[in-house]
Amino acid sequence: MTVCRLCGALPLLLCIPGTPALHCSFIRHVAVRLKKKTIFRKVKKENKSTMANEPVSLFFKLYCLTVMTLVAATYTVALRFTRTVSSDLYFSTTAVCVTEVIKLVLSLGMLAKESGNLSKLRMSIVQHVFRSPKELLQLSVPSVVYAIQNNMAFVALSNLDAAVYQVTYQLKIPCTALCTVLMLNRSLNRLQWFSVFLLCGGVTLVQWKPAEATKVQVEQNPLLGFLAIAVAVLCSGFAGVYFEKVLKSSDTSLWVRNIQMYLSGIAVTLAGVFISDGSGVLRKGFFYGYTPWVCFVILLASMGGLYTSVVVKYTDNIMKGFSAAAAIVLSTVASVLLFGLQITATFASGAILVCISIYMYGLPKQDTSKLARPEQDREATQKLLAV
Repeated sequence: MTVCRLCGALPLLLCIPGTPALHCSFIRHVAVRLKKKTIFRKVKKENKSTMANEPVSLFFKLYCLTVMTLVAATYTVALRFTRTVSSDLYFSTTAVCVTEVIKLVLSLGMLAKESGNLSKLRMSIVQHVFRSPKELLQLSVPSVVYAIQNNMAFVALSNLDAAVYQVTYQLKIPCTALCTVLMLNRSLNRLQWFSVFLLCGGVTLVQWKPAEATKVQVEQNPLLGFLAIAVAVLCSGFAGVYFEKVLKSSDTSLWVRNIQMYLSGIAVTLAGVFISDGSGVLRKGFFYGYTPWVCFVILLASMGGLYTSVVVKYTDNIMKGFSAAAAIVLSTVASVLLFGLQITATFASGAILVCISIYMYGLPKQDTSKLARPEQDREATQKLLAV
């Protein structure tokens, strides 16, 4: 049987009879394309590795720690202040809606920067928004859940002190961990499971006899506040893991996914405004009761998550644990000074246990994961729990 004079292929199987040059040209073309694809993947992997291991100074890490702590502590204290001090109370549903609008604008700006020019930005929006109704429907699930979570935060801080809220809200860690185990088939080591139970015990002590604020004159319902936090942490765990699963299912940009989610979120929160406070908004106005403090809270809520997702890249788990613990301490000090919070023995013991459990949960794993890519999965899980 004759073979190709150039590459040695059997004409009956591969080579086009009588045209060996065409056959070899095709083989060379395929080989070049495969080589380019391999080089591209290698460069992309090296770029990701370089970005992940990018050296940063100790000063920058301390700056990240300070910003993360201040954002977490200031948001809860300022939100508590706006819900208990102001005489003309604003509609919390409108604040959640405005927050979604600002997040959408910020995400559009980040996508424009990532695209490089307006034509690419327009093509990306047309492709993933106007021509992808299924993706919008898919992202509407976390947007609805996040809308519920954000509204529950306002209900909780209207009925609980900022320090009590800050400690109890750390239940998002075991909730998110449970969702990752059930939805993403990941595993936790023994130390992490122990820290989860320790955290639940600390929160139980804090809620056993909630600390009272003597300077707050508005009527409060601690049980309603705790139930609101419970709903918020459940929503936070499910929505975060669901959004991570959607992100990993395709190579679509994070900012495109954010835009899809915030578009659905605006529609959902607008519906919530008119279902919950429709008559009041029509009578008093959408921005009734807005003060500079309210605008400050909305700005913190809008920029906090986006900024934290960037900052987390440059910090380790121990620093994130210190940040959460420091936020609890700052919230407690601010509550004592602003709201006259009376510290009890059970609150102090529970807060200490929560801080210790957060630190233990963030310690590096000693055992290996059963998944094929443990380093990427562990990093993604810890990022999700920190935000």
